[in-house]
Amino acid sequence: MTETKVFLLPDLGEGLTEAELLNWLVAVGDEIRVDQPIAEVETAKSVVEVPSPYAGTVAKLHGEPGQTLDVGKPLISVTPLAPLVEPFGTSTPLAEPVEFQAAASETPVIETVEASETAAAETYRTEERAGSGNVLIGYGTPGGTATVRRTRPRRVNRPAEPVETKRPDSENKLTSPADDALLLRTRVPGKLGAVISPLVRRMAKEHGVDLGPMHGSGDSGLILRRDVEAAINARVIEPVEAKPAEAPSVEPGETRPAEATHAIDTRTGLGITSRTPVRGVRKAVAANMSRSRSEIPEATVWVDVDATALVNLRTELKKSGPSGTPGLLAFIARFVTAGLKKYPELNTRFVSREDTSGGESQEILAFDGVNLGFAAQTDRGLVVPSIRNAEKLSASKLDEEIKRLTAVVRDGKATPTELGSGTFTLNNYGVFGVDGSAAIINYPEVAILGIGRIIDKPWVVEGDLAVRKVTELTLTFDHRVCDGGTAAGFLRYVADAIEGPTSLLADL
Repeated sequence: MTETKVFLLPDLGEGLTEAELLNWLVAVGDEIRVDQPIAEVETAKSVVEVPSPYAGTVAKLHGEPGQTLDVGKPLISVTPLAPLVEPFGTSTPLAEPVEFQAAASETPVIETVEASETAAAETYRTEERAGSGNVLIGYGTPGGTATVRRTRPRRVNRPAEPVETKRPDSENKLTSPADDALLLRTRVPGKLGAVISPLVRRMAKEHGVDLGPMHGSGDSGLILRRDVEAAINARVIEPVEAKPAEAPSVEPGETRPAEATHAIDTRTGLGITSRTPVRGVRKAVAANMSRSRSEIPEATVWVDVDATALVNLRTELKKSGPSGTPGLLAFIARFVTAGLKKYPELNTRFVSREDTSGGESQEILAFDGVNLGFAAQTDRGLVVPSIRNAEKLSASKLDEEIKRLTAVVRDGKATPTELGSGTFTLNNYGVFGVDGSAAIINYPEVAILGIGRIIDKPWVVEGDLAVRKVTELTLTFDHRVCDGGTAAGFLRYVADAIEGPTSLLADL
């Protein structure tokens, strides 16, 4: 009999632990080949296509579009078209059939689910050693051997006995067989009110729900996700109407409308209009900004700059030069890379690590080159791609890279390397019509330069009042790596370059 292969969601890069399933590229019954894309998922970094390491017929899709899946959990089950002939010595033993007996003093456990998934996982690891040759952003199928450690003892087979004859009808009411079976597979034997789902435990911990006295609505008191949600809602909200109302169905990943909640916030007394889960790019940005503010002692300096000469220079280049004149951001990026050569302290990283004696040692890492990041607003949130070795590029080349990377991140196709390798960030918030902002440093970098809008302002030029094109530059820096003198020197260098750009643009 041909054994169904279960493909587990791999690590999609940089140790990410979860991904949102955007859509399936295959359906149950489809015949697929090795390395064929089977699903499109969104991580905290980008949108990627997941290839299959197996060839055969799709037997089951483990998830719905909009659902968040954990790395290492089943993604797709594939039935090979013909029995697989494995190399001598690499065959994976079939899981022993396990049946269970229900008794009044013992909590039933669905061992068949666990045994089949354990066998599928070990089969997956065996095939992974052979390798499909495909590599997916941090995920590959390397050769070599691996040691699989058994996490629980093998059970002695007992005579098979139908489950239905040993359970009352009240214990068989599983509202979602697929979900509840997955939860039950790691059930703690003999313990009522068991909580086995990492998602349920994490949700309870984040919302401060005590699971000890709770009796779940699942089989034999198993605590499910809906039980924790009910406890959270009971503590935070109260019904508007005493009469229960049936909430409309909401697809996974959608924001629940006010009609679906029928609730008010007890703290403010205002109606709750929607509930939007924080995930994907927004979740990654929130975590990164929180870490930046909690770990980096930042300081901010700023200066108003007369950008008239730079604006006029670009206007003249557009009139007389070739097509594709660089944008103002590219010119400023060129000035920034030159400034970082002069003030390399702002192009570093502050690192703390445990030393050999068990204490903490700290060091500042300097880099041979500048990977210049720039903030880009997309439909998925704010992302920061970086231009590698930006100090080697002219303003024209910088402009090309800015345009290319902006298009890539807006399509959600940026790689972890493009999103996570920056050493300094440039933030042009002037495009949103604001003058200044004390930006949060893009952790683990040590500085970020913000550019406000360029507007007409009264300015004194050689003793006379004139109308000039003025912008504000704001530099936020990590005070651990340098003092105010260094930060002010860099900021003044960039400001002087904007006010007198000709000398630094000879490479155009």
